[in-house]
Amino acid sequence: MDVKVYTTPTCGYCHQLKAYLRERGVPFEEKDVSRDRAAAQEMVNLTGQMGVPVAVIGGEAVIGFDRPRIEALLARRPKRQGPKFGLKIADGSGGVIVGGVRPDGIGARLGLASGDTITEVNSRPIRTAADMERSISGVAAGNIVSMKFLRGGRPRKTEIIV
Repeated sequence: MDVKVYTTPTCGYCHQLKAYLRERGVPFEEKDVSRDRAAAQEMVNLTGQMGVPVAVIGGEAVIGFDRPRIEALLARRPKRQGPKFGLKIADGSGGVIVGGVRPDGIGARLGLASGDTITEVNSRPIRTAADMERSISGVAAGNIVSMKFLRGGRPRKTEIIV
């Protein structure tokens, strides 16, 4: 489920909303309406309002930091099953490039770092982010995860029980 947040840098409620979403591990796209005229117009078209914050969760707009409404909409989100890897990834040349690693995720326990290129998970070749998602979607608590990756062009291998 897509979550978009329309904000400005000086809005206190915007900062509270973003912190709230981050604490709950909800990925979101932030649109700064003070710098992006198209985003500001998009927000007005969606809500008829010019005030921030506005959160759009699963296609439904929430004006202001309306915590009960936001919680209700987030409760409808499909939950990813299995352990959280905590990785920001993108398609790369020869594998998937790691753009960020959450310190509390499985990726950190595997020893991954920004800039690494993942090439294999549990003996499955990884060429795209979709390959990575398919490979980790079946991982359950107690399973072994083995991963091959490149760091600075040098091959590495790691393995843990999740």
